[in-house]
Amino acid sequence: MSDPAVPWSEHAKALTDPSGASAKPEALSDLRVLDCSQGNFAALFCSSILAEFGAEVIRLEPPDGDVARLFSPRGILHRGTGLPYLVEGRNKRHITLNLGTAQGRDLFTRLARHMDVIIESAKPGEMDARGIGYRQLTEIHPRLIYVAFSTRGQFGPRASHPIPDYDITGQALSGVPYTTGEPGGEGPAESSVPTRQGNWIAWYAGGGWGAFAVMAASVWRWASGRGQFIDCAPPEGEMRLADYDVQWYHTSQRVRERVGALNICVFPYTLVKTKDSYSFIAGFSDINWKGLTNIIGHPDLGERYATTKDRIRNAKALHAELEKWAANFTSQEILEKVQDYMVHKRGPGTVATARLNRPVDTLQESHWWERGVFQRVEDPDYGELLLQAPPWKMSRTPPRIKWACRPVGADNEDVYLRYLGLGKERLRALEAEEVL
Repeated sequence: MSDPAVPWSEHAKALTDPSGASAKPEALSDLRVLDCSQGNFAALFCSSILAEFGAEVIRLEPPDGDVARLFSPRGILHRGTGLPYLVEGRNKRHITLNLGTAQGRDLFTRLARHMDVIIESAKPGEMDARGIGYRQLTEIHPRLIYVAFSTRGQFGPRASHPIPDYDITGQALSGVPYTTGEPGGEGPAESSVPTRQGNWIAWYAGGGWGAFAVMAASVWRWASGRGQFIDCAPPEGEMRLADYDVQWYHTSQRVRERVGALNICVFPYTLVKTKDSYSFIAGFSDINWKGLTNIIGHPDLGERYATTKDRIRNAKALHAELEKWAANFTSQEILEKVQDYMVHKRGPGTVATARLNRPVDTLQESHWWERGVFQRVEDPDYGELLLQAPPWKMSRTPPRIKWACRPVGADNEDVYLRYLGLGKERLRALEAEEVL
């Protein structure tokens, strides 16, 4: 029994500290995954999550490597591989196979018999046309879970239209980035400019939902003995993150336009420019707004704009007042003022504030290092790498990073011998025939 005298934070850390993950079992250690996607980080992220939870993930690439290895900021390659792929190549075995050859497709089918999950990102119907899609594989392997990633999905009026499976197309089709960016002047909405969301959010949303679906399908398979087909379109994954946009249009025929740092549901729930950076400030309920106006020395604003509707209608003017005050202080000073007000109970209300970190600021925060958010991995092929660690802290079956990446085809000998009994000589012959 745990000691109730031990502070909760210490007890929670003892339960879930990521540094102890290697000594604990893995939730998906009996799951085998073949990821044959190409140039698609939704699929790669999906298999990364499964690999972090212990699944044996085999990355199948063309003989010259997946084009995703070349996606990198300003074309920077680290020992021949792009930076994003170093992140999503984690915990995976890497093999090569040319699916454009008859022998390659035969080997793929034989490998599939040993897998629990297949992940692909070919054009809709392409794997089926080659005789290695879900329709064919489920006949010989009814327990197979098959995940297909495609920007417009596997069916629908536009599913077969030629469109690159890029994150930017996923973002655009989702409609979500329409709301991202600064508003225009006093003219029409068209005077403002939408911006692409900063990271590959459509890919990562799609991949995350894909992994969730695989786990749900695995639970059902344990009960039924049957696998299933999963059609995963990244734009749809991002649409699921669109909060109230659809409902607002459905109920009021209103379209959310770009409002920059403001929020059309509540105010203040915003970013303000400080002397040295930006700070997030939230104090949107009536009593919390009163507390914030006390902190900035303008209790009159609290009385004049006492309701949520008042504050939303006058959000631009009130935001200007907050920025006028914030310009006199650093983000740290604002944090200290807010904390002083609440700790010493200098008035009513609870106000939230936080400095807007740049990536380098986030990396320098000891709090995240204490929680194991980042991990230094010494990889035999790529040297020391700094990676984002799995975000889940779990007491019994925690996820983990076991290695960063593998070069193209690094695990050919091991995988083909273990699953198909192919020795070195046979592999060399297949390489000469451009099958591997």
